[in-house]
Amino acid sequence: MQGMLPMTPAQIEAYVDAAAAVLQLPLAAEHRPGVLNYFALAASMAALVGAHPLTITDDPAGSFVPVAPADGRRA
Repeated sequence: MQGMLPMTPAQIEAYVDAAAAVLQLPLAAEHRPGVLNYFALAASMAALVGAHPLTITDDPAGSFVPVAPADGRRA
């Protein structure tokens, strides 16, 4: 993914439409703008992560295990 260019709005629309069709996932017209915005956000985050090359000495992150707050209340 290194050097990956950001997706254009047209590419995002095409991807979302194709993915919804393959998954047979109906996408209501009123939901489409939000889905496109979220996908654009997710794609930009993926580009940031992909921009950092890994080396053979890099280790994967540990597992995140949520822990209840010390006072027992919900966060």
